[in-house]
Amino acid sequence: MAPRRSADPQALTFTERARRQQIVECTIDLISTKGYPATSLSAIAEAAGISKAAVLYHFSSKDNLARITLEHVLEGFRAYVHERVERETEPCAAIVAYVRAMISYQQANRRHVRVITEMLLDDEGGTRLKNPGSHDSHDRLGHLAGLLARCQETGQVRAFDPVTVALAIGGAIDGVISHWLVHPDYDLDAAADELETFALSAIRRQD
Repeated sequence: MAPRRSADPQALTFTERARRQQIVECTIDLISTKGYPATSLSAIAEAAGISKAAVLYHFSSKDNLARITLEHVLEGFRAYVHERVERETEPCAAIVAYVRAMISYQQANRRHVRVITEMLLDDEGGTRLKNPGSHDSHDRLGHLAGLLARCQETGQVRAFDPVTVALAIGGAIDGVISHWLVHPDYDLDAAADELETFALSAIRRQD
């Protein structure tokens, strides 16, 4: 039996990286359509046109493949939002960019949203976290709270607790996306407009 391939991307050849990416994309497709419990290594192998042994050669187990797939999805999400926030030089404009990017990424990547919810939520109607705090990937709460604190430092907005307001804005975004997943015809563009108004109203001075 051939030894398992190193998980270190730097140690992989171009062909091996391409094969791993193919397997991850097939995993995304299956988890997003069939759910995580129903996604077997055999089904992933069939979708990729390779043997189950080949999948195990690259990822060692279903749990390991699922973990790497989730990391891949979350990293793409984080990079997308970060890039758009960093374009803004004005702190309060960065908050608007954050809200807009959070919605636009998920709108364009419904499969990825399904993977995130499948991997982080339990089977109780998708409403309870498997591991409390696991949804705060890449310190999402801390990032938004930091943006709010920098906006506050400009003196343009009211005094508030950045963590509490970050929780409120993040929860509103999650609520909108959860509704959209169940009701695909829900107008996310209009919802993004409302979320922007909500976020700005939450921090605006009450003169």
